[in-house]
Amino acid sequence: VQLQASGGGLVQPGGSLRLSCAASGFTFNSVTLGWFRQAPGKERMFVAGVRWSGGNRYYADSVKGRFTISKDTSKNTVYLQMDSLKPEDTAVYYCARAFGLIASTVRDRDRYDFWGQGTLVTVSS
Repeated sequence: VQLQASGGGLVQPGGSLRLSCAASGFTFNSVTLGWFRQAPGKERMFVAGVRWSGGNRYYADSVKGRFTISKDTSKNTVYLQMDSLKPEDTAVYYCARAFGLIASTVRDRDRYDFWGQGTLVTVSS
């Protein structure tokens, strides 16, 4: 199983970045792929998630309207388009895999059984 995250970097407030998570080594039936982030000294928090079958999307309130999660089934890749970035979005971003999640459980990090390495996003002028 592999989840390869990429796309982090330094961006000014108000700018944009797109993160990618390339997934491999497992079948995608009933899979949810999620993005979490962890700022220094803070817990790892849910950002966004997408169900592979059906495409239901879920967002944390703090990013709703600014971030968009999408998937490319031909590439087995999930993207996180981040617009209108704020300094408080600075964190290490992780992608993770879970099975069988629904709206009431998608934000629970304990339900994700495999995590990729993180990619650092820094929003600063």
